[in-house]
Amino acid sequence: MANAAASRLLRRALNPAVARRRFSTAAVAAETPPSPLPLATGEEEAGMVSMKGVRISGRPLYLDMQATTPVDPRVLDAMLPFYLSRFGNPHSRTHLYGWESESAVEAARASVAALVAADPKEIFFTSGATESNNISVKGLMRFHRARKRHVITTQTEHKCVLDSCRHLQQEGFEITYLPVRPDGLVDLGHLADAIRPDTGLVSVMAVNNEIGVVQPLEEIGRICSEKGVVFHTDAAQALGKIPIDVEKMGIGLMSLSGHKIYGPKGVGALYVRRRPRVRIEPQMNGGGQERGIRSGTVPTPLVVGMGAACEIAMKEMDYDGRRISALQERLLNGVRAKLDGVVVNGSLEHRYPGNLNLSFAYVEGESLLMGLKEVAVSSGSACTSASLEPSYVLRALGVDEDMAHTSIRFGIGRFTTEAEVDKAIELTVRQVEKLREMSPLYEMVKEGIDIKSIQWAQH
Repeated sequence: MANAAASRLLRRALNPAVARRRFSTAAVAAETPPSPLPLATGEEEAGMVSMKGVRISGRPLYLDMQATTPVDPRVLDAMLPFYLSRFGNPHSRTHLYGWESESAVEAARASVAALVAADPKEIFFTSGATESNNISVKGLMRFHRARKRHVITTQTEHKCVLDSCRHLQQEGFEITYLPVRPDGLVDLGHLADAIRPDTGLVSVMAVNNEIGVVQPLEEIGRICSEKGVVFHTDAAQALGKIPIDVEKMGIGLMSLSGHKIYGPKGVGALYVRRRPRVRIEPQMNGGGQERGIRSGTVPTPLVVGMGAACEIAMKEMDYDGRRISALQERLLNGVRAKLDGVVVNGSLEHRYPGNLNLSFAYVEGESLLMGLKEVAVSSGSACTSASLEPSYVLRALGVDEDMAHTSIRFGIGRFTTEAEVDKAIELTVRQVEKLREMSPLYEMVKEGIDIKSIQWAQH
């Protein structure tokens, strides 16, 4: 029964009329086969879904686009033949199956390159942005270990960049972790001052995964070029969402992800500049695929999917940007119209609009997140949101611990609808009001008491 339902869904995805229409998460939920999760007696008839102790009616709204995006049906359409009939190994160069897979990989490489204004020979496929970041940070510094022993990055980078830097520290390299301004942007003067003769790499994320702040890439690239330092940027959250020109921005290394751009999970790419050439040491040895930068069989279906996602982004980036900006404005204005004490974390001006990180004063963050069980949102990075510690990104901005604990990241994407945004507003306002009714601090604020002036008794 479930297999038959899945087959019907697959046929609908392959139908061009269906595959090219825009859809909402609610529409997908309506077409999805029944959940295999065990349901309590009577819940199945009532349309209830139960998992990890959470019971809701139907599937929740999906507003967590920074964690991952749904695969665009047109991407799936491009991938399927390479699972079924064109399944050859792209490195098998003695027969048709290998030739057609290799041709598809090279076409995808060209599509990725075109989206960032690069040469296809500068694009190397990896398993994702985490691997690309590791290759960039460790690979470059280990190659130049004899002369370059210093790396500059920021306190708000993705965990995989920060952890790569910590591994280099254990090997004797020096790392400077630059603070950021309260709006999340790098201070360019501090960056320039931090560069030393032995600095080999500056790594600054293009669009922050937690707060959506867009760094001044062109200015950072100019500083690095003037100082003769390689500029690496983690562009996993930027690809297909903001214009990227590697030459104009002075980028030497860049990490990319497939599943943040409506492509499949398990595939990413690394841009490595050819002129002037950036040299890196491979971090994985094997058959020498991807010109020795990243050994291992290239997964043709995934690579084709990432290429298709980049092609679609080239055509629809402007449209998606305008639409997502309007939805972000609708969400922020809708929440602020009904709630006070709402703070936007990070710059609102220099920001990718699909990422809206809000803190709600006088509300306990974990309670708010659990109360919003009908909306799939996050309290921060998908890589760290399981922790009860406040976000290190928000603390780096100078957000106090209480407000950092109340942050919620709303992720808006290509398939988000106005109705979903309106429903998210309604549910968020309802839950915040409910929690504030139970908060003695909020009651004191309403009565005009300055909480900061209170001397709490010590026991």
